[in-house]
Amino acid sequence: MLRYTLKRLLSLALSLIVASVVIFVAIEVVPGDPASYMLGINAQPDTVAALREELGLNVGPFQRYVNWITGLVRGDFGTSYTYRTEVADMIGERLWISLPLALFALTMSTLIAFPAGILAATKRGSAWDVAVMGVTQLGVAIPNFWFAMLIVLVFAINLRWFSAGGFPGWDQGLAVGLKALLLPAISLALPQASILARVMRSALLDTLDEDFIRTARAKGLTRRQVLRRHALRNAMIPVLTIIGLQFSFLLAGAIIIENVFFLPGLGRLVFQSISQRDLIVVESVVMLLVFAVVVVNFAVDLAYAAVDPRLRSRG
Repeated sequence: MLRYTLKRLLSLALSLIVASVVIFVAIEVVPGDPASYMLGINAQPDTVAALREELGLNVGPFQRYVNWITGLVRGDFGTSYTYRTEVADMIGERLWISLPLALFALTMSTLIAFPAGILAATKRGSAWDVAVMGVTQLGVAIPNFWFAMLIVLVFAINLRWFSAGGFPGWDQGLAVGLKALLLPAISLALPQASILARVMRSALLDTLDEDFIRTARAKGLTRRQVLRRHALRNAMIPVLTIIGLQFSFLLAGAIIIENVFFLPGLGRLVFQSISQRDLIVVESVVMLLVFAVVVVNFAVDLAYAAVDPRLRSRG
């Protein structure tokens, strides 16, 4: 297990190095100068040059990359070009919205998908199976931003049970914060639950057709015992993969939902920073999201080894 973990850690480090280079190069080639954007089209060249020197943009790309990476290693994300505040503080404020939202949506998705997928697999060909597959197909087909606007119309505007947007802050209480995140979490969770339920059903059906399942039934185990002791554990490999990918998507890809509900999360921060040419914020936030994705994939790899000991021996 130690060798398996060390190999995965090496892969994680290499992935982060490659990702940092790709992010920096991709953002650097975007046309437009942040200093010129901040000062306007009528700014004098010497004023633009002075601001570029103040922002550290007057050095070469390689030196800027080295300064950025060494700062990230020290925990220094730099200073925002536009707001002149520490990028780490800006990320910290918004992470306390995006991270709970992603965890809330992932928990909701898992709690919906597991029972639905297991029910469809164990009742294969029945009305339950057809109903679950029909609902999940609808969930996959509906865009989450359209669904978000629909539930805002129903529950916020017509019924007035929830606020249509905004976030009051965690200092108002946990219940108030979770209530503000409930509609965005539902908008994110239901499409993901549909995907996860279909994967769960498919993986469980493949496992239930294996020879060791028939052997376990021949030894006298009930269908419930076989499902709990053997089938579910062996079907978890593809399911864990989807859960890891979904958490990464929910954390990094919720920009549309955050804009629909006016949530001041990381997604809106990236969107605003791109429009304002605040490159240091964009680079740091995207790198942080990549780090989260890589760490989640690392945790999924360890979960693979915990579920299937054969992977440890191969590693």
